[in-house]
Amino acid sequence: MSDSKCACRSVQDEGVVIDELDEVIRAVRESPGLRAKASLALVGEVLGAGDWIHGPGDDAAVIDTGPSRIVAGGEALFPPFVAGDPRGAGVAAVVANVNDLCAMGARPLAILDTLVAPEPVARLALEGMRHASALYAVPVVGGHLTVRDGPPALSAFGVGELRGPVLSSRHVAPGQVVLLACCLEGTMRTDHPYFSSSAERGGRLADDVRVLPALAEDGICLAARDVSMAGVLGSLAMLLEPSGCGASVDLDAMPRPPAVALTTWVTAFPMYGFLLCAAPEAVAECRARFAARDIACEVVATVDAGGELRVRREGDERLLLDLAREPVTGLRVGGRPGGWENPES
Repeated sequence: MSDSKCACRSVQDEGVVIDELDEVIRAVRESPGLRAKASLALVGEVLGAGDWIHGPGDDAAVIDTGPSRIVAGGEALFPPFVAGDPRGAGVAAVVANVNDLCAMGARPLAILDTLVAPEPVARLALEGMRHASALYAVPVVGGHLTVRDGPPALSAFGVGELRGPVLSSRHVAPGQVVLLACCLEGTMRTDHPYFSSSAERGGRLADDVRVLPALAEDGICLAARDVSMAGVLGSLAMLLEPSGCGASVDLDAMPRPPAVALTTWVTAFPMYGFLLCAAPEAVAECRARFAARDIACEVVATVDAGGELRVRREGDERLLLDLAREPVTGLRVGGRPGGWENPES
């Protein structure tokens, strides 16, 4: 065993000592949130290759209306989550859409929802949406409600305005740096891999998320993705995959709440977490924008042309995912089977 590998701390698992870096790799590869992304290949299989509304693989769609550009996206909430915590699901429905819009560089305008549930569940879900709507200053303007017995279903849709360049994954290129911006104030849930910051940030969240569109409009960042249920490393894989690029992530540089274990954090869905790609000369300004709001932001990787996502800690580096051989979503520029072609640069 090399000295660098010995430097990585170990964890105990069923009586067997496991190297911590191996544990991170195992946790990410076995994460349900990451593995579920493979089903996105179905989109390409059924609807075919083609640049239908600026695919592939971004958080939302860009629609050019002539005088302006609209960004639209949607989220379906995990049914057991809706049944077990309808108010929390209502909050998450708004959060996921707002994060998706801002990760595209858009300013969120409105949320719509569709909800099928028994009356008590529907009431709590709507209360959660109302609460999050106020936190983010994004109105819930309409939707559909069916009150009936049976398993609940909740989906929500976001609409935003794009005033500057889109922060598309199509813009990822070798030589760019990857930054992770995240709120470290919050509480890790025990029933779901969700790190909530609503109590700690409160009304500050509205301006927190709008840092992203400001960075896009000022040309400071080139591409972005919110950290979703795939976790920070899985979300980075999704950001890199459409371009065929790779990166080596420095886990020691990654911002992380002190009370949250590394393996938990890399597979968690933070309420406020974004991955951004920028030119090296833009790093200082990017970090300053987040620092002004007391949000952690650090360089965690440099984009390369290798097509592999690697992780390193305390001098040791290992392969996490070979994105060419084991794609996360199957959505890649260039018409790979199961993906969408995008002829635009």
